[in-house]
Amino acid sequence: QVQLAESGGGLVQAGGSLKLSCAASGRTFSSYPMPMGWFRQAQGKEREFVASISRSGGNTYYADSVLGRFTISRDNAKNTVSLQMNSLKPEDTAVYYCAAAWTQSQVDYEYRYWGQGTQVTVSS
Repeated sequence: QVQLAESGGGLVQAGGSLKLSCAASGRTFSSYPMPMGWFRQAQGKEREFVASISRSGGNTYYADSVLGRFTISRDNAKNTVSLQMNSLKPEDTAVYYCAAAWTQSQVDYEYRYWGQGTQVTVSS
C-alpha cells in the first residue's frame, strides 16, 4: 500500500507563487519509487492532468496550461514530490491531488494511489 499526503495549498494573489508537497509512505513506495503525477479539480469541473514525473525524475510532462509556470520535482531519498507553481492565475484555483502510478501517465485512471487533496485559491 501507498499513502500520499499533500500540503502547501492556500490563498495567493494572481501572479504569486506556491509550492505544493506530497509525502509518500508505505512499504510499496519505499521499495519502488513510483511515477507520480499532480492533478487538479476546479469546482464544477472534471479532474485534469497537471504534471507527471518519472521514477528517477528524469522525465517530466506538463499540461499546456501550466507549461513554463509550474515545475514538478521529486526527492526519492525523502519520498517526496513537489509542484512549484509560479505566475499563478485565478483559473489555477482548484483542489490539487498527487497520485502514484505504476507507469508514468497523463490520464487519471492509470493512477493507483491518491492523496486527499489540498486547496489552492488564486485571487484576482
